[in-house]
Amino acid sequence: MMISPSDSAVRSDMSSSRAGLLNQVRNSDPARLGSLLELYRNYLSLLATGQLDRKLRGRVSASDLVQETMMEAHRDFHQFRGQSEAEFIGWLRRILVNNLARSIEMHVLAEKRDVRREVSIERLNAAVERSTIQLGLAFAGREDSPSVKFERNERAVDLANQMSRLSAEHREVLVLRNLQSLPFKEVAARLDRSVPAAKMLWMRAIKKLREAYDEQGPVE
Repeated sequence: MMISPSDSAVRSDMSSSRAGLLNQVRNSDPARLGSLLELYRNYLSLLATGQLDRKLRGRVSASDLVQETMMEAHRDFHQFRGQSEAEFIGWLRRILVNNLARSIEMHVLAEKRDVRREVSIERLNAAVERSTIQLGLAFAGREDSPSVKFERNERAVDLANQMSRLSAEHREVLVLRNLQSLPFKEVAARLDRSVPAAKMLWMRAIKKLREAYDEQGPVE
């Protein structure tokens, strides 16, 4: 999907609006912190879901992880030292990764917790960072230059908001294929479909996401 100048302007306005609210919370109106954090709920939920396989999803709730992350961010906002939205997104991501690691340790890694938790956090940090990059680049039709790499974070938030409009099966196939980078054979197995059916579902999901992304209306 190629991004037209008008599309870019709309998305730039949305990012500027979030950045403006961040500055407002930091400098003059801390009571709006809850409203600010809500703007990143879909993004955090998508990242959390992307790190939970089917077995983990039966034990760990992505929505609970996101809620815990937002509560901790609200409590510890005074510790945030960044200035930009990209830095704020990175800060939220680190809180989410710590909560993911703690949950996985609790439900899966029962032995040698200290060593395994350290490895888990390192792995999760890398995996979540990859997911953010992949989501930020997804459907843009081109590779970003290093000079605009920080825009990937903001674009990823916008895409996550649009993905929240899709059906559960469309979101799932996009997570498996675009965030987890699984081959279609594995995507088909996870979805209990044939490979051609999985490809068709993915193509329909891409089409729906493009439509939602192009419309770029407010997300409830």
